[in-house]
Amino acid sequence: MSAGAGIRHAEYNLEQEPTRIFQIWITPCSAGGSPAWGSQPFPKADRSGRLVTLASGFANDTDALPIRASARVLGATLKTGETVEYAFGERRHGYLVPASGAVEINGVRIDACDGAAIKDVAVVRITAVEDSEVVMVDTLSDRTQEERP
Repeated sequence: MSAGAGIRHAEYNLEQEPTRIFQIWITPCSAGGSPAWGSQPFPKADRSGRLVTLASGFANDTDALPIRASARVLGATLKTGETVEYAFGERRHGYLVPASGAVEINGVRIDACDGAAIKDVAVVRITAVEDSEVVMVDTLSDRTQEERP
């Protein structure tokens, strides 16, 4: 969702089971614009053992939901002991949250629903301590927006 020039918004759980929602705000490339909203299925099997781009502001991420920021939102489903790596570029920051399970990020343990700020690393190494689902954001460290390959 993009607030653009402004929106009114409400969220409802129409299911019988409790719903867990992650709300992560990412600074856009420019202010204003029309409000926007989108959805797309991301089957768990597609992100099993690997990071998949879920939303992106980069033109080459064609299968992702578009966002108006120099950022990516990625997800992975990892079995205990599985490891994935992600290369960060210069001036990039990350934020990672395990939706379930527990992981080690470059050797530091992070449990479900804990957030980890990531910076000043070339590669992020995520190892599942337990079966886990993770969400990670990769964005610039300042407001100067630039294109990333």
